[in-house]
Amino acid sequence: MATLKDVAKLAHVDISTVSRALNNTSYVHPDTKKRILKAVKELSYKPNVLARGLRQGKLNTIAAVMPMLSFSIFDEVVSGIEEEARRAGYALLIVNTGGDESVEKESLERLRNGFVDGIVIAGTGANHRLIRDIRTEMPVVQVIRKLDDTISSVVVDYVDVGKRATTHLIEKGCKNIGLINGSMKISPYAERYEGYRKTLKKHKMKELVTEHDSRLRGMKYGYDCALELMRKYKQLDAVLAATDAQGMGVLRALKETGRRVPRDVRVISMTGHRVGDMLETSLTSMELPAKEIGAHAAEMLIREIAAGTEKQQPLQHLKFTATLAEREST
Repeated sequence: MATLKDVAKLAHVDISTVSRALNNTSYVHPDTKKRILKAVKELSYKPNVLARGLRQGKLNTIAAVMPMLSFSIFDEVVSGIEEEARRAGYALLIVNTGGDESVEKESLERLRNGFVDGIVIAGTGANHRLIRDIRTEMPVVQVIRKLDDTISSVVVDYVDVGKRATTHLIEKGCKNIGLINGSMKISPYAERYEGYRKTLKKHKMKELVTEHDSRLRGMKYGYDCALELMRKYKQLDAVLAATDAQGMGVLRALKETGRRVPRDVRVISMTGHRVGDMLETSLTSMELPAKEIGAHAAEMLIREIAAGTEKQQPLQHLKFTATLAEREST
């Protein structure tokens, strides 16, 4: 493999001149530069991008740390991050923690000591101090989940999501609306619950919630919680699920117990994913502009990276609104 030294020898110049010509760090006579580029082509020289990045203090690589990817809003968020990163000339490293606090911590420590210029994260809520420490060393942007007001974020108005989803069911005539949620330590779950609670209180209606392990959030969790809601509340006529995965579990439980959707029970997902429109009974959902959220988070991060640590950017907290997409389940 050709080296910088080989290029310099063939072009009859110093190594430093080759370096200046390829990195455009200072003036090199056009004839000399032409000779150097010819030598590069003849030798098929490939610069060591990693080594150059280390010298310049920039790797043009960012990381996206997500709690899950399959059947979740996060795969669309990552798609938005990746498109914006590519447009700006950055590579993307994707970390799927599975929502595990220890995996998140280990991953963040590796990234901190590794080869990225910044991090976009949807955190578990357990590693505040570590993320704050990393923030002093490199840019960090929170996405979907704002767990720390001292770090920039791109999220959704989840209280509004809870209010509008609950109101929609009430307007459909529902009087016994169950909620399947997630950990109240994580902002979207806590805020959607707040919207649900306030709306029911306004209409003098009772909260119907489950007591399952809120660390679980997938289809099986939605299925189990739906069965529990039906067992505890015989008059149940609607279910709000935090995610489409939970909503799919709800639909399965209703079908197995002979409950017709939407005639007997209406169902809404409060975090819409593209899969909801393709189900046997398509799922009404609050649609989040996930790709746009990811793109904005990446743009914000890359802008801060470009500014450098000596020009720290002001905090930004962007908040999007969701759109109600009514389908067969309501």
